[in-house]
Amino acid sequence: MRVRPLTLTSNCLSHFHSLSDHHQLLHRPISELNSLINSYVRRAQPISAWNLFRSLRRLRSDIDAHTFTPLLRPSSPSLGKQFHAQMIRTGVDSGTVPKTALLDMYSRHGSLDDSLKVFDEMLHRDVVAWNALLSCFLRCGQPHEAIGVLREMGRENVELSEFTLCSVLKSCASLKALELGRQVHGLVVSLGRDLVVLSTALIDFYCSVGCVDHALNVFYSLNGWKDDMMHNSLVSGCIRNGRYGEAFKVMSLVKPNAVAFTSVLVSCSEKLDLVTGKQVHCVAVRRGFTFDTQLCNVLLDMYAKCGKISLARSVFDGIRRKDVISWTCMIDAYGRNGCGKEAIELFQSMREDGSEVLPNSVTFLSVLSACDHSGMVEEGKKCFNMMREKYGIDPEPEHYACFIDVLGRAGNIEEVWSAYQNMIQQGTKPTAGVWIALLNACSLSQDFERGEFAAKHLLLLDPDKASNIVLVSNFYAAIGRWDCVDELRSIMRTKGLVKEAGNSWIGEGFNDMPGHYLLDCSAIQLESESLTPVGVI
Repeated sequence: MRVRPLTLTSNCLSHFHSLSDHHQLLHRPISELNSLINSYVRRAQPISAWNLFRSLRRLRSDIDAHTFTPLLRPSSPSLGKQFHAQMIRTGVDSGTVPKTALLDMYSRHGSLDDSLKVFDEMLHRDVVAWNALLSCFLRCGQPHEAIGVLREMGRENVELSEFTLCSVLKSCASLKALELGRQVHGLVVSLGRDLVVLSTALIDFYCSVGCVDHALNVFYSLNGWKDDMMHNSLVSGCIRNGRYGEAFKVMSLVKPNAVAFTSVLVSCSEKLDLVTGKQVHCVAVRRGFTFDTQLCNVLLDMYAKCGKISLARSVFDGIRRKDVISWTCMIDAYGRNGCGKEAIELFQSMREDGSEVLPNSVTFLSVLSACDHSGMVEEGKKCFNMMREKYGIDPEPEHYACFIDVLGRAGNIEEVWSAYQNMIQQGTKPTAGVWIALLNACSLSQDFERGEFAAKHLLLLDPDKASNIVLVSNFYAAIGRWDCVDELRSIMRTKGLVKEAGNSWIGEGFNDMPGHYLLDCSAIQLESESLTPVGVI
């Protein structure tokens, strides 16, 4: 008699738990129980998935690769390795599907060596496995190697998929490799791939390398259906490259959506383009999109980065459903602009708010940064201790770097090194930011012996960054070690390193150049930005 399939709906999940779990686990086909694990994972219920897996391991002898693979997606690095070890012991790790899932899991955790080891162990590599390797290199910030994977796929006669070509175009964009990207474009055409599927990737690529005209040609050459993602990608790319007229023209071709406005505002935020950002804000208000929390978060961030704190707070107060990003953005806005007291008060309001929004690691980093900029040592200590004690959040290197800087600016050098020792005991590896904070603290407190320790580690970790060499050189100059200063300057000359000056710009208002694409909003005119340099850092 055929067993009725287990339908994976919410009612079924409840039904499963209401029956005898032991009976279900013993008599249901393993394929159905694997599907149930997968359903738990897709519904963001990893604990239920892991509990079911443990029961299956105890009661069933026929678990297979498909029992494990869904569990790899939500696993932490340590738990993922445990699942990998169990797969090896069970003998279900050798197929292409489980190997690809393991490769993807390791790459998501930034473990490139483990990913490559899994790939090398594959006996049969299909296009999905190769695509997983491509994604691995991209996630680990190695676009050159991703391009190499494409060449290797060609030598192995692996048929390229749309995903393959999209990944390679991302690599070309990261490398600003225009000619290589154009070759990939030609490959897309020659292979007869679906341009509608790949057009967004092509538009992103051309906009990333500053070839907006090529991106526009791709867009207008498609006579068929164009989705919102394609429109939004082109609009954002035009804004990033200062092609405001084309951006508004593209937006006028379709019904505006919140994602499109968000994309434009992200570009305005990156470029500190207050003029265009205000215009987009006005249009968003007229179109009724200010109910969208994500859009308001980006708008808030744009005003904050442009130094318009009162406007940022006005947007924040108008958000009906504030999420953790809303609170964090506003706290960061206050801290970035030297309003440490306001940042702490807002953080306190967040913790007391009845919306059950809890601070995350980014929130605490913003609070620590606010304390650092405003010299609020005691508040910084409370915030740092609160992370683990009250919210169970382990400080990351960025938190330690900021906290060390808080203590260092106040001259508390022993507390600085106590924080460093605590970081080492917790198993956290110091980053360049941590060594810079330690070096600055030692310079201020004239702790030259330990400062030299920090200086040497900074240069070992990041020897080719000009700003780090200048910082260490200044430290040695302060302690009279001119031999080290001369050596470091010689290294900079040999490597051709130059510390770039930072420029600060502010928007100064509107010019009288009218725009032509007003999104049916006659009260708003597209104006060119007017920027005035206010100094060199």
